[in-house]
Amino acid sequence: MPQPEPPSSPAPQLDWRDGTIPVSRAFDDPYFSLSGGLAETRHVFLAGNVLPDRLRDGFQIAELGFGTGLNLLATLLCHPGQGHIRFTSFEAFPLPAADIARALEAFPETAPLAEAFLAQWSNGLRTLQFPGLTADIIIGDARDTLPRWNGKADAWFLDGFSPAKNPELWSPDLMANVARHTAPGGTFATYTAAGHVRQSLTQAGFTVTRQPGFGRKRHMTTGYLPG
Repeated sequence: MPQPEPPSSPAPQLDWRDGTIPVSRAFDDPYFSLSGGLAETRHVFLAGNVLPDRLRDGFQIAELGFGTGLNLLATLLCHPGQGHIRFTSFEAFPLPAADIARALEAFPETAPLAEAFLAQWSNGLRTLQFPGLTADIIIGDARDTLPRWNGKADAWFLDGFSPAKNPELWSPDLMANVARHTAPGGTFATYTAAGHVRQSLTQAGFTVTRQPGFGRKRHMTTGYLPG
């Protein structure tokens, strides 16, 4: 049975841009694109990892930065329903259900899935069950929790706050741990094209490619771990 997560980090302090977009006060960074969060997720994380084409039974997605859960819901929306996949996300500052619900109101397409997600989240569950997918949200600093994870991802969503605002989530040590927890041939995608991030991922062993970004962002980054 799914187990509730014991109380841990305090809820992050938020400002709300246009009444709908949560912005972290600690990092002065929005949780999703100002020009369309769901479209950004589909462009960066799904298309960037060639999903849903690669989804199969046992496929493992991992993520740095759970935020509002929008990437999880986008994955559920694209899941063809054949086989069971796993989704593991590392989050240092989990949002309360009320803040997540407010943010997700901007994406009515997610409403049926968001209801099931929020019902579990508000009850303190951090292992979430959906048809065809199990999600584990691991609470704590990824620099501590990722090295202890025993999984290996077939696809990574690198979705922490901006490297300029939160450099700890993009350090060479953490990117090396991402590589250690990637299956041979596994992929990653991230909205950032910062040179030091691409360098850290290259040093970790990934083959790294700069791609067209979403919206006004000229570039993003994808890559794979050679088998």
